[in-house]
Amino acid sequence: MKVFNKKVAIIGTGFVGTSIAYSMINQGIANELILVDIDKAKSEGEAIDLLDGVSWGQENVNVWAGDYQDCQDADIVVITAGANQKPGQSRLDLVSINAEIMKTIVNNIMKSGFDGILVIASNPVDVLTYVAWQASGLPVSRVIGTGTTLDTTRFRKELSQRLAIDPRNVHGYIIGEHGDSEVAVWSHTMIGTKPILEIVDTTERLTSDDLPIISDKVKNTAYEIIDRKQATYYGIGMSTARIVKAILNNEQAILPVSAYLDGQYGQQDVFTGIPAVVGNQGVTDIIELNLNTAEKELFQKSVTQLKQVMASLQPNA
Repeated sequence: MKVFNKKVAIIGTGFVGTSIAYSMINQGIANELILVDIDKAKSEGEAIDLLDGVSWGQENVNVWAGDYQDCQDADIVVITAGANQKPGQSRLDLVSINAEIMKTIVNNIMKSGFDGILVIASNPVDVLTYVAWQASGLPVSRVIGTGTTLDTTRFRKELSQRLAIDPRNVHGYIIGEHGDSEVAVWSHTMIGTKPILEIVDTTERLTSDDLPIISDKVKNTAYEIIDRKQATYYGIGMSTARIVKAILNNEQAILPVSAYLDGQYGQQDVFTGIPAVVGNQGVTDIIELNLNTAEKELFQKSVTQLKQVMASLQPNA
């Protein structure tokens, strides 16, 4: 990869794709940004609109509408395309149609000669990251899903608001499926350097009874947003931009992405949200948290559910 070019292609210029592009431009993450969409006029319009604000950004970014062939020398291709989650739908309800869409997109990307890193933001992200890996032929380290990055920032937001603490000083993770079976890892959640389980019940701001309420609120935030405005995009836009930044800058940052497990946590052959080291070679290491018994059981249940969904796709593979 020619990381110094910082060239990124985004497939899909709906709300999520354009929010990622907007976040990247404002943060000066890339210096070349290609927008690809089946509706070429839409991607052209978005590129023009985004370019209108480039002079106020941190870097001079070349933004333009392209096609799959332009992915050839991209460092990263971000895939956001797919059917949207509707009110009342779970992310897993989208799986069949979006799996076929993902295969088509990845095949088109790889035909260009692309040899960089794929970042998957389409839902259900864990399953579709696996589908993208299989279709691409790339090493597992270079196919990364957004995983529970968004869930984790929602988790930190909820705790920061309750405790009146900067969310950047809340350290904790949501792991497992990006969806209804996700797991809040309370045993490794810290406020600054203090375990949150030592803070619970020492302040009226946070009691033991609040923990399951917070977990459920984080899990259901997407449904609340979709009920009110039909889609979520700003949070995932900023979360995906964070992953792209870590890759392009070779940060070796620990982020809760959807990464491939090959024995870690006792799990095999599955992509799921887990803290992982992310740099310009993709995922270079999985961080294995010492989960307590309850967390292990919930994580096992989440992974099992993902595997069952993936197994249902095999007849159509």
